[in-house]
Amino acid sequence: MRNILLFFSVVIFLTACQKPAPVDPAGGQRYKLTGKVVSVDPAKKKATIEHDEIKGYMKAMTMDFPIHADWVWDDLKPGAEIRAELVVNETAPDPYWLENIGIISAPNPDKPVPVDDRFASVGKEVVDFSLTNQDGKKISAKDFRGKAWAITFIYAQCPLPDYCIRMSTNFSDAAHQIKDSEFKDQMALVSVSFDPERDTPAKLRSYGQGYLGKDAKPDFSIWQLAVGTDKEVKPLADFFGLRYEVDANDKTQFNHSLRTAVISPEGKVTKIYSGNDWTPADLLSELRATLGK
Repeated sequence: MRNILLFFSVVIFLTACQKPAPVDPAGGQRYKLTGKVVSVDPAKKKATIEHDEIKGYMKAMTMDFPIHADWVWDDLKPGAEIRAELVVNETAPDPYWLENIGIISAPNPDKPVPVDDRFASVGKEVVDFSLTNQDGKKISAKDFRGKAWAITFIYAQCPLPDYCIRMSTNFSDAAHQIKDSEFKDQMALVSVSFDPERDTPAKLRSYGQGYLGKDAKPDFSIWQLAVGTDKEVKPLADFFGLRYEVDANDKTQFNHSLRTAVISPEGKVTKIYSGNDWTPADLLSELRATLGK
């Protein structure tokens, strides 16, 4: 550990004259990291990562990284490729650690992964739910019967461009395309917030309008945003295998995974995206497939 601390001190000194990294509100700096998991130690909350070059900070190498979030240990396995944020803060108990971890590809992608019956799988009927949308109206899975629809999870204060911001950009772009197509009465999109304390229906309406275009008349006929109590949202999130928890260092932020799913008009799950490497075109293609188009 002393050698790693010394190494980080040297790196910080050598990179002092380079372009500064984004400053973490809680102190320190943040850097984007990609790499492959070599081993994990959930008991010590550390993982050994063979990472790529961290631009503006350090060369590619293999080393141990502390990870504070508890939910990652169910998903983080040796061989998985990840993206994350490296937080460097010499005044913290850990001078560096990883946050906002996303699984780019699962380990041994060609090897079948056992199905966990607690989580949604292709072919399973979507669990019912009761949430409140941006107009203050109750919605449930039954409201989407007969339509091809997709669901994703976000929270309005998420600052990360590759997480909630990308999910909402993709959904709003897809909504525009659906509205101008022959499928406008056959498709729907739902973004569910897991931050009920801050994401009121009114706030979600304003948030969604910002993505749809503030100069346009707000039209949520295709894309709805919904929220519920934690007791209402958690079972739905669990069904799709979504993990989220309040950031211990900033109570206004969440550490979370990503899940986006496509559901057929019969209410069956037909596709699950576990990351952010999908596009509106990918989503629309999957939605059309459920309609036999």
